[in-house]
Amino acid sequence: MALTCKHLSFIKDVQPRTPEGCEERLKIGSDWVHLRLCLECGHVGCCDDSPHKHATAHFKATDHPVIQSFEPGEDWRWCYIDELMF
Repeated sequence: MALTCKHLSFIKDVQPRTPEGCEERLKIGSDWVHLRLCLECGHVGCCDDSPHKHATAHFKATDHPVIQSFEPGEDWRWCYIDELMF
């Protein structure tokens, strides 16, 4: 595990594409557990405790490395590549 994230340059000033919830689960009319925001493109996906794990699936499909919690009151970010929370 890295001691510092080497992917901070990928972070952009994004707007959530679907601020009302997980983009994929909204399309199928299903619920989620927690939400994550991709800091490269604004994709909103559900966490790994949700079926289908859309935030992680988005990373695997796009290689966008850094997400942040999209939950009220939470203030953290995660880099999939460096496996680092900050």
